[in-house]
Parts: sequence; structure tokens; C-alpha cells
Amino acid sequence: MRYNALSIAGTDPSGGAGIQADLKTFSALGVYGTTVMTALVAQNTCGVHSVYDLSPDFVAAQLDAVLSDVRIDSAKIGMLSNASIIDVVCDKLQQYPIPFVVLDTVMLAKSGDPLLQPDAIDKMFTQLLPPR
Repeated sequence: MRYNALSIAGTDPSGGAGIQADLKTFSALGVYGTTVMTALVAQNTCGVHSVYDLSPDFVAAQLDAVLSDVRIDSAKIGMLSNASIIDVVCDKLQQYPIPFVVLDTVMLAKSGDPLLQPDAIDKMFTQLLPPR
């Protein structure tokens, strides 16, 4: 049986992080990778040049498209960018339960540039992490 994984994250055109890096990892492990983009990030190895958040409605549409069609065995959540996208991801994870979910709490790029809006930090920890 081939396993299917979902990456919910931003992009990295240099290929070192984000959805591009997740797909490489999935492939190296023999896992079929699917993706939902949350933000388009113009970055390279030196830093972030620009971030374009996708609309929550478009993120929801991507999640519906993948999760209504492909059996997802595990998900890796990376860059969520803002509180509205966190809300959408939480709603869809309840609607479409996934057996294993990993949260990579992406708040800063390797260069130190912010990738999560400050008002979304508490929401990420309270809504996406299990209570202690």
C-alpha cells in the first residue's frame, strides 16, 4: 500500500523550505505527496523579499479538493501566515479527520524574517496543538 501525505504550507521558490521541500521529502520516503498552499513567498537563501497570503476561501477550496478525493494518511502543517488561515485549517481538519498530523510551528524564515502574523501566534498554539 502506498501512503499519501498532505503538506499545508507556503512556498519557497529556492526549494529549501515550504511545500517544495516537503514534496522532496515525501518522494524520498516513497510517499505520494499532495499540497495545499497558504502563501506565496518570494524568498531565496538570503531572505524573504515578499509574502502574498492566499485568501482563506481559496485555502478552504484547496483543502476540500484534496481531502474529498484523496485518502490522506498523514499531514504536515507548515507556514499558516495568519489567523484566518489557521481557522480554515482547523475547520477542515475537523471536517476531514487525518490519522496523523504534524505541526511545524513556522513563525520565522531561516533568515529571521517573520512568516506568521503576531496576532496568529496564540491561535496557532491554542487551536492546533493538543491541550496538555
